[in-house]
Amino acid sequence: MNFPFFLAKRITLTGNRTFSKLIVRVTIAALTLAILAIIMAVAILRGFKGEITDKQRGFFGDVIILKNDRNDSYVNTPISLSKDQINSLEKDSNVINVYPFATKAGIMNVKGEVEGVLLKGIDKDYDQEFLSKTILEGETIDFSAENAENQLLISSLIANRLNLKVGDSFIMYFIQEPVRKRKFTIRGIYTTNSEELDKVYVIGSLSLIRKLNNLADNEVGGYEVRVRDFNLLAKTTQDVNDQLPIELYATNVVEQMPDIFNWLNMLDMNDNIIFVLMVVVAVINMISALLISILERSSMIGILKSLGMQNSKIRVVFLYNSLYLIGYGLLLGNFLALLLYYFQRSTHFFKLDPSVYYVSFVPMDISWLTVVWLNIALIGIALITLFIPSMLISRISPIKTIQFK
Repeated sequence: MNFPFFLAKRITLTGNRTFSKLIVRVTIAALTLAILAIIMAVAILRGFKGEITDKQRGFFGDVIILKNDRNDSYVNTPISLSKDQINSLEKDSNVINVYPFATKAGIMNVKGEVEGVLLKGIDKDYDQEFLSKTILEGETIDFSAENAENQLLISSLIANRLNLKVGDSFIMYFIQEPVRKRKFTIRGIYTTNSEELDKVYVIGSLSLIRKLNNLADNEVGGYEVRVRDFNLLAKTTQDVNDQLPIELYATNVVEQMPDIFNWLNMLDMNDNIIFVLMVVVAVINMISALLISILERSSMIGILKSLGMQNSKIRVVFLYNSLYLIGYGLLLGNFLALLLYYFQRSTHFFKLDPSVYYVSFVPMDISWLTVVWLNIALIGIALITLFIPSMLISRISPIKTIQFK
């Protein structure tokens, strides 16, 4: 029979407490708030990083193949990959697909109002799943329609500026020799909540840009490579580079958008600070509860010592008691955290200003494994820290405590 565990259970569940009642309740509340704050901080940080990363990946692709030159203009130097070269790239275990694209600067003219934009051209094989998620009104481009080249997706920011809606038509001018113009019909209105993207890009047909730039059927401005595991992005970029001819090179979305991804990486520091602060608060309350519990039951400790029970065994009794308080607090905290997590994921109740945070609601994302490890870490740190104040038991004299009683 595990006597320390039996004794700890009797003390915890049926023992009478006097002045330690309040501190025990405060300790449980502190542990509840600690694990609640830690889980929410991790979930919000991961959700936020995931949302921002997905926007950049969805709009630009993961790996981008371009001409190896010094062209810094909006119109990329034409390149071409053969079917065999594309198939070779797609054989990489981390590569999903390779999509061609091209860009063309243009000026929208709507009832005398003008707006400079960058037309991004895609073709019928392009995966429009990300675009479909951003659509507020209308639909994505229908490449099976006869007027596919005249269909356009514009952002809600541009639509509001020029007072446009789905189905409206307008003229876009392309500055070249000679100047060309095309009539477009708005197929859909999207929003990424990223002003840098929404104020610049409109989405149209790749075949139209080929005609405007006098490109061959196999020539494009670049290729977007979608990957399965974003954590292997750097390795996949290098693998793609190794397969490309000398006149081409591969970069990736992290290298193209260093400011955004450096900012996202800096957010990890906030997560670590919250974890440390919450653990410190929880441990301080646990130490207070343990010390008060030891002092409250000093006479019991004296009797156990007089009966021959070792200090280490008595220490285990109080550590079991502390473990019960930790478990009770973590159970409540995990319940509240997961309840709030699934509520927000289902309803998006808590909103954000998209012009500041790039998202319109508080995003959350966390795995069960992460929750388990956070709980184990908090329990382990608390028990290791509590071992030191439990050494007070060895300083309690049986004769003095029994006389005092």
